[in-house]
Amino acid sequence: MKLVFILGDAAVGKMTVGQELMKLTGLRLFHNHMTIEPVLEIFGRFDGKTIQELRDVIFRNFAASDNYGMIFTVMMAFDMASDWEYLEHVKQFFEPYGTEFYYVELIAPQEVRLARNVSENRLKHKPSKRDLEVSNRRLLKDDENHRCVSYPGEFPFDKYLRIENADLSAAETAKLIQETFGL
Repeated sequence: MKLVFILGDAAVGKMTVGQELMKLTGLRLFHNHMTIEPVLEIFGRFDGKTIQELRDVIFRNFAASDNYGMIFTVMMAFDMASDWEYLEHVKQFFEPYGTEFYYVELIAPQEVRLARNVSENRLKHKPSKRDLEVSNRRLLKDDENHRCVSYPGEFPFDKYLRIENADLSAAETAKLIQETFGL
């Protein structure tokens, strides 16, 4: 089995690239809002514990399946130990099955991400982003409070690819990932 983590800042294109990568590879896409949105709808607020538990069930059962693999997208704050720990947490579900892990970091400047924050595809799949004022404010606040771009050489894993995708389409970015890792 293969697990491709697509990491990066808010609105950098993780989900959209994941959608394109799924088309090319047969890997299944699990973007982080697939658990966030239902919890927001049911609870009327963000409930991190419930989101985590839902993800864990999905990871556990998917890892034990006969699927080719998964693409998991998640925002990564490189300055937070908890985000690094979360990657290890996710991996622990897959390691008993001999899973190969791949890491893709997407990078784009804030002005590109703000433009992407209002894209039709994003708003279709992430209802919580439809209040554009709140969503843009959250993006800017995250940029002020966290470092969501790695330092060169900071990422400790072998199968790692850093892509500046501001001038690449999601399809071009996915093709680069597919070719680089032979997926």
